[in-house]
Amino acid sequence: MAAGARSGHGEPAERPGPPADAVPGPPERAADPDTPGAGRTEDGDLDDEGTRKPQRPFWKELPLLIVVALVLALLIKTFLVQAFSIPSDSMQNTLQRGDRVLVDKLTPWFGSEPERGEVVVFHDPENWLAGEPTPESNVVQDVLSFIGLMPSAKEKDLIKRVIAVGGDTVQCAKGGPVKVNGKALDEPYIFPGNSACDDKPFGPFTVPDGKIWVMGDHRQNSWDSRYHIDEKTKGFVPVDEVVGRAVVVAWPINRWSTLPVPDTFDQPGLSAAAAVAPGAIGLAGALPLVLWRRRRLTGGRTAG
Repeated sequence: MAAGARSGHGEPAERPGPPADAVPGPPERAADPDTPGAGRTEDGDLDDEGTRKPQRPFWKELPLLIVVALVLALLIKTFLVQAFSIPSDSMQNTLQRGDRVLVDKLTPWFGSEPERGEVVVFHDPENWLAGEPTPESNVVQDVLSFIGLMPSAKEKDLIKRVIAVGGDTVQCAKGGPVKVNGKALDEPYIFPGNSACDDKPFGPFTVPDGKIWVMGDHRQNSWDSRYHIDEKTKGFVPVDEVVGRAVVVAWPINRWSTLPVPDTFDQPGLSAAAAVAPGAIGLAGALPLVLWRRRRLTGGRTAG
């Protein structure tokens, strides 16, 4: 073997060590393989150094939660549903004084208009509630009504049943039923002992487009369209003044119920459009035949 050569057996190779003047530091902390994402921040309860961070106290997050809840409530009140309180007996027995109803405010945003038989809430069209006292409210009630958790004491709104819509002819003679487009209504929802309109017969009237004719279910205790015929509104309520349809009695709990459209408003021929439709379809079908015949006769004379 040449001088200076090593066999490589039995003598391990020397490894370079730290400098003699190096200051020893803390041992490195090995990542726990069972803890994915070691070194995470608050989401994993660990910061960049791998130490656990304390969670934020609940009382610090509470104001944010309250703000979010109020914003959501305000959006729901504005665009979805709103609670209203029944202040009178004009809709008995369908609704009782003190009931809370939920009103659908979403569908009008998509162009939906009130239909016959629906119970609707609408703004006072032209001082129908003149002289009615406005209850006093406190600050808490004002805040809760602003976000939709309580009805507003300052808003003067009415709630009635839609009897006729734009284009309909509505009337009621003393002793007789209410008629819409010549069809008598069967009204089991009228307050027991009341007549359909004996206290205030009316009509016939044709409801203008964009308007509705409304009446209370407690006919002899309802200041409805019948009593405003001689006023500027002629008893009609503009569709633009309708807040929405009352769909549910939400309070008190023992009176919880929905407010469906009575079957009498679904009877055949009630719609003014449906009554005109057969004649219109017949005319549309006959017109091409008449034109074809006239053209044939004209052509025959020309050829002769």
